[in-house]
Amino acid sequence: MNEEELAAGMRAQRYFADEGLLTAVYLALTLGRPLLLEGEPGVGKTELAAVLARVLDRELLRLQCYEGLDAGQALYEWDYPKQLLHLRATEAGVGDVYREEFLLERPLLLSLRRPAVLLVDEVDRADSEFEAFLLEFLGDFQITIPELGTIRATEAPVVVLTSNRTRELHDALKRRCLYHWIPFPGAERERAIVRAHVPSIEADAADSLVRAVSGARRLDLLKRPGIAESVEWARGAAALAANGDPWPVALRRALGLLIKDEEDMALVNAHLDELIAP
Repeated sequence: MNEEELAAGMRAQRYFADEGLLTAVYLALTLGRPLLLEGEPGVGKTELAAVLARVLDRELLRLQCYEGLDAGQALYEWDYPKQLLHLRATEAGVGDVYREEFLLERPLLLSLRRPAVLLVDEVDRADSEFEAFLLEFLGDFQITIPELGTIRATEAPVVVLTSNRTRELHDALKRRCLYHWIPFPGAERERAIVRAHVPSIEADAADSLVRAVSGARRLDLLKRPGIAESVEWARGAAALAANGDPWPVALRRALGLLIKDEEDMALVNAHLDELIAP
């Protein structure tokens, strides 16, 4: 798949990548490198993996990271009850219980077995020790299981890691990846995104909504709204407008789809008239 075909496939999935992101994705696919995406929450990092899975016609495997995540939950575990039943079924009560049939495959191992897009989501939320478990996998697309040996990918998985930078990632992990920072989109691209996901919205209404979102992001908010919130705000306001509300009223009434904090809500409400003004 060349770069133009990749861009067309992503647009068909209503994902409008800028030139920098498109280049990063294309190079990651071409070179077989994991792609590490950082950026503000809500700029489309997680969605990119789902879009790639559809464009490439691969299964999406998701590993949601969190504090305390360990190798057993991400790589593999032994099915101890099944091993015990096997031992009880043998006459002598002994046998080889470290065979693949007793292996519970988790997302990392599964991605080595089948064509997949592996999403390692919010890797910064996991403990720093967890990154050490990832290094062999990211560097060589293989996993070493002491009882079985090394398992290598039959076909290199497409790997997307995301981070919101709640902590700094180790250099060893970054070196194994192609890195890209996703900023908030410009007005033109965000209008295209909104209108692709909410076809009923008029051009002028989309313009005013995008201006309001851009202005809100410049305020001193605890949580700046992302692209997903822009789209949901557009959906909600469009539904209210279809029911007879003037557009500015519909935007104000649907503001809870854009802003998710009480203090932020008060601040945006106080500035909303100027934010949506032509």
